[in-house]
Amino acid sequence: MAERTPSARRGSTLRMVATLYGSRIRSQASFRTSFLMDLLGQVLIVGTEFLELWVILSQVDVLGGMTLPQVAVVYGLGALAFGIADMLFGEIDGLSTAIRSGTLETLMIRPVPMLLQISSLDLSLRRLGRIAVGIAMTATALAIAGFSPTPQTLALLVIAPLAGAAIMGALFTMAGAMQFWLVDGREFANAFTYGGNYVATNPGAVFPLPLRAFFTFVIPTTLVAYTPTLALLDLPGPSLLPQWTGWLGLPVAVLTWILAALLWRAGVRRYTGAGG
Repeated sequence: MAERTPSARRGSTLRMVATLYGSRIRSQASFRTSFLMDLLGQVLIVGTEFLELWVILSQVDVLGGMTLPQVAVVYGLGALAFGIADMLFGEIDGLSTAIRSGTLETLMIRPVPMLLQISSLDLSLRRLGRIAVGIAMTATALAIAGFSPTPQTLALLVIAPLAGAAIMGALFTMAGAMQFWLVDGREFANAFTYGGNYVATNPGAVFPLPLRAFFTFVIPTTLVAYTPTLALLDLPGPSLLPQWTGWLGLPVAVLTWILAALLWRAGVRRYTGAGG
């Protein structure tokens, strides 16, 4: 039998991706009442989280140099980026369960990349609620904040949430890969993923300089939503985060994924089975 060409292998992988995600979507959409309740729950969660910022800004005029509409842009972009990443990669942080139970071996023998299998095990469409709120909040807040669209800022408005989702997805992958060494490290990993989401949805200027540096150069979550908002609204940035850093999301996402792929590959190579 002739060996398949690279294009044929890519086509086969794409079909497998479509089949895996398609089956997850159909299975969840078939339970409509449960699906709608999950969506509503996500909407309420995001609204409650933003309420915290609203309460703070009801007592002060600005937060981190930003007014309420400007903070809402940061929160909307951050919620949108995290919602996409959480829907596609959120299940990876539960890798330790598969390692302890020994079910990871069944994934390794299948002709589908393990990362793809794990990320599609429970494609939670309820996260669409967070994504929808993020889109609506971003659009509304931009209009109130006086956003002046130009070809450059419109391009950034499209690129920023996708680059932010890629950064958060890479962090999920790194957090999962770390569990090959930590085994029971889900909570430790969540500190960088869900903790990173908290940083991403807040103005970066509110954090002291050491934390700002950590969440820019080590865990680059300030580049998910805060710095793009500075560029979109033509706002001056604080120390370490000038306005032009709002355009760094895409290259940083590529770099972060390279590091995530290397860490994931090292973790998989280290794995020797549930028996140790």
